[in-house]
Amino acid sequence: MAFFSIKDIEAVSGIRCHTLRIWEMRYGIIKPKRTDSNIRYYDDDDLKCILNISILNRHGFKISEIARMKREDLCEQVMRIRQHDAVIDSHIKNLISAMVGLDEIAFHQIISSCISQMGLEQTMIAVIFPFLNEVGIMWQVGTINPVHEHFATQIIKQKLYVAIDENMGRASTQERKKFLLFLPENEQHTLGLLFANFILRSRGHDVNYLGQEVPLPDLLAGSDWMKPDYIFTTLTSAHVNVRKEILVKSLCENWPETTILLSGIQFLNADMELPSNAMLIKNVQSFVDLAENVSLPVNN
Repeated sequence: MAFFSIKDIEAVSGIRCHTLRIWEMRYGIIKPKRTDSNIRYYDDDDLKCILNISILNRHGFKISEIARMKREDLCEQVMRIRQHDAVIDSHIKNLISAMVGLDEIAFHQIISSCISQMGLEQTMIAVIFPFLNEVGIMWQVGTINPVHEHFATQIIKQKLYVAIDENMGRASTQERKKFLLFLPENEQHTLGLLFANFILRSRGHDVNYLGQEVPLPDLLAGSDWMKPDYIFTTLTSAHVNVRKEILVKSLCENWPETTILLSGIQFLNADMELPSNAMLIKNVQSFVDLAENVSLPVNN
């Protein structure tokens, strides 16, 4: 069983430490355990209870009303929330809870349930990416360690690999593009690139997926025989030792007839002038719109 500090609970639930202490004293809504040195801590059941309290409180339930509920009543009320935003929020909180507890079965079931209800694409956009944003915040404040992040991302990757495989034999559209997807050297965050692969294949486009850590000289060596209509890359890691200006200039000069698509916070926050055949992809929806609206006659 995992144990959590009050700071951990704040990071996961969004309920501030001060507020949680007031609720404990005024309503007895949760009773933390104490170590021999009188330091409070919480267990898995406490975390699940507080997550349920957080969901109900944000959807109009007064804390005095919640305090009168038994834990099973809390769960029942959460299950009754059917508004779309509440459902999405509960999925994210449940994924966080499963990740923190390294509960692989629960994590798989939550994602599979979401995919069954809304499809993989909307699950990624509405649930997974917001969940990963929360994971990033938790990692920054030290609530979780890299083990938790690897646990979650590997399961998500499995879902994407299956979906990509299912689209490998999909008939190309009459108006399709050729895309080359890669990550720069030392960039290892592949989820965005994998999702782009899925989006493009599900729209019938042709994709060459090179994956992560592709050295620029190796990529440029193929410029004579690789003729994509678009090249897509993303850069998110601040520690990656990549000269963004050199990377973009090299891609644009070696593929002057190709549109270079750039995504990720390191490109979006960079103060640099882009060549005429390069463009920023500011969010997921922009990429989806591009995949749906570009056209190329099938005989080209």
